[in-house]
Amino acid sequence: MAKIMMKLFIALSITCTSAFATERIGRLGVGVSNQLKNDLTSLSFKIQKSRSFAFGGLLNIDTSDTGGWGAGLKFYKNVFEEPQANFYFSFLGALTNRKLSNGNEESGFQIDLTGGSEFSFTGLQSIGVSFETGISFNKMDEFAVQTTGSAFIFGSIHFYL
Repeated sequence: MAKIMMKLFIALSITCTSAFATERIGRLGVGVSNQLKNDLTSLSFKIQKSRSFAFGGLLNIDTSDTGGWGAGLKFYKNVFEEPQANFYFSFLGALTNRKLSNGNEESGFQIDLTGGSEFSFTGLQSIGVSFETGISFNKMDEFAVQTTGSAFIFGSIHFYL
């Protein structure tokens, strides 16, 4: 009886895990992010290349007198998966610019090392919502090392095609 129960438990575990896992390998996610330090909302993309690796990019622009621009590449290393979520470490490298009220511009860079999670809701597997926390090395007017974090409401959201 114990062997039958063990076989039934293993069969159900394998079936349930594969039935509810969110498969994003090879899918393009497009959306928005607020990660760049120039305070502009970025258009964002993410492509899951394998179960353990993804890459993405961020781009923002504002042509107003107090605007700016930013562009960056981001690499993700998945470290743990659950049926509706994955947990990862990421690296972001970006160039940023912002216009000052006196007409001058400041250009700089941003390097972020973060850990975070992207999750989706049952029935909405094409939507991925993210939050992250970590450390940012950035320079606009002066070099700064800062803690960084984004809640899922203000983090990023991607729609997977």
